[in-house]
Amino acid sequence: MNLPSETQAPDPVFAEMSAATDRALWDGTGELSPREKVLLCLVADVCQQTLGLPFEEHVTMASRYGVSGDDLRELLRFIAYDSGYPAAAAALDRLVEIERKLGVEPTGEGHETNADGSGSPIPAPMRRAVHGLDDAFGDYMDLQSRMRGGMRRLSPRERAYATMTVDVLYQTLEESFRAHVTRAFASGATADQVRAVVRFSALFGMTKAWRALRVLDGLFTETGTVFA
Repeated sequence: MNLPSETQAPDPVFAEMSAATDRALWDGTGELSPREKVLLCLVADVCQQTLGLPFEEHVTMASRYGVSGDDLRELLRFIAYDSGYPAAAAALDRLVEIERKLGVEPTGEGHETNADGSGSPIPAPMRRAVHGLDDAFGDYMDLQSRMRGGMRRLSPRERAYATMTVDVLYQTLEESFRAHVTRAFASGATADQVRAVVRFSALFGMTKAWRALRVLDGLFTETGTVFA
């Protein structure tokens, strides 16, 4: 496996440190597939706006693990409401530039956004709580959820892992983190896999991952979750 840090060495000592770090997390996170790992790297690039060399390396790696240009676009559309639309838009602009360089031409396949529809796939208790907090914000959340209802290129588990990673990087470790961990379990993820998602995010900020692991342990204790 060619890891991201193995392609460039602007400083030999830093390159050695980076390569050892990549090996520890890529090889030491066997609970996740290579495709899942590269998707999480791309999520981190959007959140942290590391859209230069790291993003280009991750986009290049993506095709080796079955992530198409259409998949990448759906990933950016999916996380836009959590990462922020401006951050996702900047990544989309950079993606087009990288694809031109690589000679990649996605099909342009999308999904029905249902922006003018009604209702929401959000669980009813959460929806009531959000509307009770601020009704207009609840409408906004309904819209964002509804517009993603037709997405099918990424699996439910991949979408849950992506939003968990956004939570770790933005340190939104209360309501949304709980909801996304719950969604990961509903998609069939094990406790070990859920923990691995958080551990892998240490690549993008160790102290953020440390804090998230403490919160995750609290959720496991609260729910009586045990490891396989």
